[in-house]
Amino acid sequence: MSQADGSMFHAETPLIGDREDDDDDLPSQQRSESLQTSPQSTFLQARQRRKITELEGKIELKKGMSIISQTNYFLAQGRGLKRVVALFDTVEDLVAENNRRYDDNDEDATLDQDRLELGYSILTKTLPWFLKKTSDMEHDDYMCMLKLLRQGADGARGDDTSKLKTLVSDWVNREFRPNPPIDVDDKHSRGFTSDACGKLLCPAELDWNDPVVRAGIRDRSDGHIVTDLSFPLFLYDKYAADPENLEEGLFKGKILLQGYKAVFTSPSSAKDVEGDGDSADVIQNNRRANKAVLTGIKVKKHVAQIIKMEKVTPRSIAYIACQVRFSLSSVTSWRSVDGDFDYIQFWRIIVDFFERPPGREAQHRVDKLLEWWTRKVFGRSCRECLTNVVKAKMSVNALARQRAQIDDATFDSN
Repeated sequence: MSQADGSMFHAETPLIGDREDDDDDLPSQQRSESLQTSPQSTFLQARQRRKITELEGKIELKKGMSIISQTNYFLAQGRGLKRVVALFDTVEDLVAENNRRYDDNDEDATLDQDRLELGYSILTKTLPWFLKKTSDMEHDDYMCMLKLLRQGADGARGDDTSKLKTLVSDWVNREFRPNPPIDVDDKHSRGFTSDACGKLLCPAELDWNDPVVRAGIRDRSDGHIVTDLSFPLFLYDKYAADPENLEEGLFKGKILLQGYKAVFTSPSSAKDVEGDGDSADVIQNNRRANKAVLTGIKVKKHVAQIIKMEKVTPRSIAYIACQVRFSLSSVTSWRSVDGDFDYIQFWRIIVDFFERPPGREAQHRVDKLLEWWTRKVFGRSCRECLTNVVKAKMSVNALARQRAQIDDATFDSN
């Protein structure tokens, strides 16, 4: 081997001194490696990883529970919308009209636009959180919320339809005793093919007892076509209308009131409609619910309590009128148009009757009618009707005045 080769060999081969220097570093590295790979260290690291995994799981669970809770909240909040705000208009429609007015400051609004704007006002009162919550939302979250509200509203409408399908048939059978009786499950036996249902659905301007009228309605002949432009007799007190005074008894029909109470208070309260507004069942339920709050006992609340409804409103009457009309009909699935009858227009006509009276006297009659409804549904409460003059004469206020007069007289004498 040449000297050059030898020099190369020595250059590539570690020197003894070099190995000794490396050995000086080995103890610290070996201590570190032994520390990392010791059984105790491995156990601690594994436990830390498990804790991290558990914490991550809890965080995800809380997120999931929060999403579920929020979903259920919006679904529940949506259940009152079709009942008291708008049966056929969407939340998007109401918001769009309010935004349009805010942007355009349009004073020449149409009747339909006015109805939407009032619907928006009712919406924000029914859902007090709506304005603040929606202003802070991202667009996707906002659209998701609207979808859930819509699902809740549709679900409630479907539940009410199903409930009244059974109850209405029972009420008709009890009052009119048709032969054969109205089938609870088969809607084909209802509508104008049934004399009992036909009488309740008959337009107020026609006489169902006239065989010619019955035949004409069933054949849909000229002059007997039933549309939303006629008030059906089930809306009237004693199911009879005065052609010379069509407002008399309107919206006081027994089955209409029964339907309202069955949906907004309870099916059992619908049995009590003959009295003059004592509403024993409703009052007793409210007392029981208030007592339950104090004692911590869970009691199922009725719809009016859930949505904090203390007075009957025009749109809730219109909603029940549509529901009862559908229950009496032979149509098997919910739809906005039934032959020549348009439920959307029917709902709007009833709403406008209450919300747009033609004058002061008509407004007064509407107010009295709504007072009658509230008394019938929620019981007697005349406190809000007391005038300041009447309150001033009551003993509590009278005593306060007398004591003040005595003090004034004593002060003046001194």
